[in-house]
Amino acid sequence: MRLDQLTFSRFIAAIAVVIYHYGLEVYPFNLTPIQHLFQQGNIAVSYFFMLSGFIMIIAYHHYKEIDFLAYIKKRFARIYPVYFLALILVLAFKIYYHKESELGNLFLNLTMLQSWIPGKALSFNYPAWSLAVEFFFYALFPYVFNTYYSKISFKKLIIPIVSIFSISQLLFHWGIYSEYYEGYPSKFHDFLFYFPPMHLAEFLIGNLAGLYFIKVFLNKRKNYDLVIMLLLCLVPLAIYYNSTLNFHNGLLAILFIPLILLISANTGFITTFSKYKPLVFLGEISYGIYILQSPIFAWTKAFLKDNQITNETSKFYIATLVLILCSALCFIYIETPLRKILKKI
Repeated sequence: MRLDQLTFSRFIAAIAVVIYHYGLEVYPFNLTPIQHLFQQGNIAVSYFFMLSGFIMIIAYHHYKEIDFLAYIKKRFARIYPVYFLALILVLAFKIYYHKESELGNLFLNLTMLQSWIPGKALSFNYPAWSLAVEFFFYALFPYVFNTYYSKISFKKLIIPIVSIFSISQLLFHWGIYSEYYEGYPSKFHDFLFYFPPMHLAEFLIGNLAGLYFIKVFLNKRKNYDLVIMLLLCLVPLAIYYNSTLNFHNGLLAILFIPLILLISANTGFITTFSKYKPLVFLGEISYGIYILQSPIFAWTKAFLKDNQITNETSKFYIATLVLILCSALCFIYIETPLRKILKKI
């Protein structure tokens, strides 16, 4: 089952992360209301985790049992080629401009272990921390599916998963406001923000949403445009006016999950618009946009600086266009062909 109407949302989330990392001082994102909103653009990573959990159920709900080796080969083929390319580009930049290689951090990133080691989550290619988390989800999913999802009714899964999600949020917020939390770059910060099990609840709540969609919501397709628009307005309002809670580890599931469900079942204009092929393509290249942002921005800004282009606004928009172009080329000529080759091995 394909849900192309969700694909474009991945592009929006990826661009939000790019703005969060590189565009906060650039017009119009430097305007006070907009800047405050995008200062929490990393929340988009939580959306990725929930959407991933949802899509995994949509893709495998008809399986009686998932074969781990066949499954993990597909997942590896999906994410690792461009992930590896990003590391090579970062390594080349570090050697060329800084005369260093950081081989220890490179090894952790190559093996996707960086998020498990305090102080190393953002080492080398810093957006890659979430891929280490994502691969943890991928490795765990066949066990959870075979043991629970394929054998236990949806209703019996609600309380355990919601409980895990609630406990995760309580632990996260207790940690932030406890005497042990010293903020970035303390090791306790890395545990709360980047340690893979601390994000598992986001993936599981996405799984639960996927099961609900298959079991209950699939036959309730209709025009949800107005409700979707309301939720899309509530997300920035919740971010803008919140001053006490931290949304980094998935608390916005209360809005993201209904959005995912309603967009998936929607038959209105929003779905028709989101299925427009160029927008679907932008969604398909969103992984490249996310994982390549660090090396592409580094190389592009260095090139522009060498050529006397110092205006930060120009550098941001040029680098963003280069990033989108490189991600499109990678999707066409690297991701798609290598995925087919690796699946045949």
